[in-house]
Amino acid sequence: MKRIVSILFVISLCSCAVSHKANYKNDAIGSLKLIDEYEIPYNQEFKGTSIGGLSGIDYDAEKDLYYLISDDRSAINPARFYTAKILLNSKGIDTVQWIATYPMLQSNGMVYPDSKQDPAHTPDPEAIRWNASTKELIWTSEGERIVRGNSVVLENPAITRISAEGKYLDTFPLPANLIMHATEKGPRQNGVLEGLTFDKNFQTLYVNVEEPLFEDGPRADVVPNNAWIRIYQYDIASKKNTAQYAYHLEPVAYPATPVDAFKINGVPDIYAIGNNQLIVLERSFSTGRLPCTLKVYLADLNGAEDIKENSSLQINPVTKPVKKKLLLNMDDLKINTDNIEGVTFGPTLPNGHRTLIFVSDNNFASFEKTQLLLFEILP
Repeated sequence: MKRIVSILFVISLCSCAVSHKANYKNDAIGSLKLIDEYEIPYNQEFKGTSIGGLSGIDYDAEKDLYYLISDDRSAINPARFYTAKILLNSKGIDTVQWIATYPMLQSNGMVYPDSKQDPAHTPDPEAIRWNASTKELIWTSEGERIVRGNSVVLENPAITRISAEGKYLDTFPLPANLIMHATEKGPRQNGVLEGLTFDKNFQTLYVNVEEPLFEDGPRADVVPNNAWIRIYQYDIASKKNTAQYAYHLEPVAYPATPVDAFKINGVPDIYAIGNNQLIVLERSFSTGRLPCTLKVYLADLNGAEDIKENSSLQINPVTKPVKKKLLLNMDDLKINTDNIEGVTFGPTLPNGHRTLIFVSDNNFASFEKTQLLLFEILP
């Protein structure tokens, strides 16, 4: 364990929390106060696996237990998730206690193959959520889109239900605009299903694409360019996609070095807080600058236009997009924020305020960090 920042927090923290529900009472979120930053050691071993690539996190308050998914594409160890305790003390995060790890299994009961074994069936895990009503988990995979001359690999993204031990239960059907194509139609490579959240007492599910679909317009750039992503609403009982909403991406925060190198701004996670509102995390990265720029928004779906029947936001611009309000730009914290990709409520503090916990994906790289950030939600 390496402590990066020590921030005094005079209120004694505890692990007790209110009962975990997907229809949260929407206490007004005025701002977010950083309590602590904590780093998980690089390549920490646990039960024969290498901990890293943590791209999603969720909290079961009833058990005071966290679920964390790794985006290892079965390259190091089989695609998997972890359970852990995040123990707090008077200053913030004291330690992370790893409890168990489970591979996510295919419908045939086998672990997922890596890209050398079967590239068309290799997962790209991104988000995970705990369903407290059914005691099950749900996770997303981005799939794959490789088009290089005569070499074409197309694998659709997926929304998959599994048991608490990783056994396959079911998969949600995808709308037509989430199907991969060799032409520039549908999702871009590595820009698909990143965020995932339950709402309305686990009756509703929201998922989002990280970057715009080809037909909806360009990827975000350093200048404003009308980059739109879609948030998909699902009815849990029927497993049907019942609505889609347009969310506007901010520009990429910094130019890349060199200027034509890789850069991105997209949405790696969303989190429902009730009243048709979501916490939305935008993460910007530019080659040549190691820290990421993370912006946390409060997004309001009330009054937003359902674009489910709109096949192209370029041809038919949205008139009533999701409203958004900036809660925090993590650049203002003056700390080195890494590739943060997951967010969840944590325990409720003794003063009644909720906490938010963010986790970063280190891409299994020694120069990146597996980072936890703990915030207090201020009204």
